[in-house]
Amino acid sequence: MIHTSLIGILALIICILFVLFATFLLSVHTEKTLSNRLLACFLLVTAIDISAFFYREFISVPLSLEMLRIQISHLKDPFLFIYFLSVIYADFRLKPKHFIHLCPWIFSICILLPNFFLVSHDEQLQFFRGYGASWEYKFMNNSGMVLEFAYIIAEVYYLMRYRKLLLENYTGKAYFKNYHWLRQLIIFILIGQMLTLVKGYVRDSLTPEFTDDFRVLLLAYGLFLSIWLVWKAMHSPKLFRGIGVNLKLSKELMAENNTTKKPSKEVLNQIEELKNYMEVQKPFLNPGLTVQNLAKDTGIQPKDLSILINQHLGQHFFDFINRYRIESAKEILSNPAKKNLTVLEILYEIGFNSKSSFNTAFKKHTGTTPTSYRKFN
Repeated sequence: MIHTSLIGILALIICILFVLFATFLLSVHTEKTLSNRLLACFLLVTAIDISAFFYREFISVPLSLEMLRIQISHLKDPFLFIYFLSVIYADFRLKPKHFIHLCPWIFSICILLPNFFLVSHDEQLQFFRGYGASWEYKFMNNSGMVLEFAYIIAEVYYLMRYRKLLLENYTGKAYFKNYHWLRQLIIFILIGQMLTLVKGYVRDSLTPEFTDDFRVLLLAYGLFLSIWLVWKAMHSPKLFRGIGVNLKLSKELMAENNTTKKPSKEVLNQIEELKNYMEVQKPFLNPGLTVQNLAKDTGIQPKDLSILINQHLGQHFFDFINRYRIESAKEILSNPAKKNLTVLEILYEIGFNSKSSFNTAFKKHTGTTPTSYRKFN
């Protein structure tokens, strides 16, 4: 009895938080309206999915609606995946091809039509009582696990590709906020999915008491996740900027241009001109420098500059720019005339906009901290 009450209370709290947060996302004014709506849909679908833990205590719904509620879980992974894409790409738009993600849910309804939705109430009741042992349930459960795994792989792939695109094209910290948000989100979602899979095994293999214990653990994690989402929203009220949907990796650009890694004489000349420009004009002092900005200043086509730095020089654009910033920092730190400048003043002067990113980059390139470098040089 205690377990049942606790499970119901936790599920109710989570549903309330998810619905409130979804309402906020749907009502807040922002340029990234589509992203907000997709995340709100994911939260609402999740709330509907877990509402079974408490609503049966208060209301009784038709069996057809209850079955639709059960099948709505097929929409969680598609909404989350499309949300990922909408956050990554600033100019992402829903297209007819994206509606293919609704197919698993539609397919599940079609499978249930002959033996459930198109039969009498008594037959529905009989089917419902043996639903867990039916071939429909087993087929949809197994196919659902395969699809869930496929979506996870797709999300990890796009997240890794997103990180590479950022490193190859941007240096500003603001551009990486989306990546950190999505990385944290996918880690928490993966933990939740793993716990759900374990719950399925526990439910089928162990005692009802242990199953209820695990449900409490799973719902407690859901409560933590809902509070974390609200906390993130409070600390990041504005949606972050994304990247262009047509932005490509330097390897993909090389394949399009049939370019080889062996630099031609023209490429070698461009490398020398680029290095000279970096040392003389010091564009790296701009904290928001991008490949597009540098390409415009140097007169090199953005895709050619991306290939030049990321492939021929063998460095991500992010590391290429930071190396010049660190060299400039080393000059300042070892200059007795500038010993009164603080580390914070130096990092802003050379193009960084946060102490943590400066310390990380400095240690990566020198093996020591800025303070230690100044002390021994």
